[in-house]
Amino acid sequence: MEKLLQIKDLIVEFKTPGGLVQAVNGISYSVSGGDIVAIVGESGSGKSVSALTILGLVQTPPGRIVGGEILFDGTDLLSLDDQAIRDMRGQDIAMVFQEPMSALNPVLSIRRQLTEGMKLHLGLDKKQANARAVELLSMVGISDPVERLNQYPHQLSGGMRQRVMIAMALSCKPKLIIADEPTTALDVTIQAQVLSLMQDLCKKMNVALVLITHNLGIVARYAEWVNVMYAGRIVESGSARNLYANPSHPYTVGLLNSVPRLDQERGKPLEPIPGNPPDLSALGDGCAFAPRCRFATEKCHIEIPVLAVVDDEHRSACWEIEALQRENAA
Repeated sequence: MEKLLQIKDLIVEFKTPGGLVQAVNGISYSVSGGDIVAIVGESGSGKSVSALTILGLVQTPPGRIVGGEILFDGTDLLSLDDQAIRDMRGQDIAMVFQEPMSALNPVLSIRRQLTEGMKLHLGLDKKQANARAVELLSMVGISDPVERLNQYPHQLSGGMRQRVMIAMALSCKPKLIIADEPTTALDVTIQAQVLSLMQDLCKKMNVALVLITHNLGIVARYAEWVNVMYAGRIVESGSARNLYANPSHPYTVGLLNSVPRLDQERGKPLEPIPGNPPDLSALGDGCAFAPRCRFATEKCHIEIPVLAVVDDEHRSACWEIEALQRENAA
């Protein structure tokens, strides 16, 4: 299948008072039309920065794109001028931001915020945009959509605000939606509803979805492909089925072990990942996860591992894959 989005060796750095920070350090992945691809990792791993770079939203300065390509439908987004990338936002690529209360304008009605993009990108008049807005709110499961259009963000619950954000993302019929931690501020029940809604809508409308999250547990049911990020790099990549059945990087194993599971013994404590995330302005020569890894050898501290084949549709950047797999099999 032809790739809709291809990211190749992307490097993004920030100049800070503490030094130069490489927030994204040579990542590569692709997304096909209709696919759901998850980008997973803890805070500071570079997930959101990589997504903002796709939309040209990395502020310069302090941010700077050092290298790489972002190909969307064959066009390198990094070669476009400001006006061209603005025209693409919303119409071809849309984003669902992390916190809807911050992303939505508190002084503008839902009607104004939902119809503005359709008037700009689709050329709809007021009547057409209003009709489309009612249709979208109904599509995302908001009751009494006509009345909701006249309300303001503070009058809606967290789950409803997130549904409005999804409706806004779908409003101009984009080919790709980037959802940055779309369930962070929601309770567990609403999380499942929002993710199921996004999955259903993407399949129905053949829209590709990049789902950014810190929680491996919530992507097992929804994503087809998973990229695990740590310290600005992709350390494991594979189909969701392969990655969950045979995690092949110590960081991925740590993330999975820190998620509560129904098949574990009652009262069994979770296993946190020891240590702290690395300082991205002072990374050493070797694997960034080595100081926190019980499998680390001398080689891990002096040489950065590259993504190597584990099996079909599965790659891992770890020098000690065999040791890890022996432990998993025991």
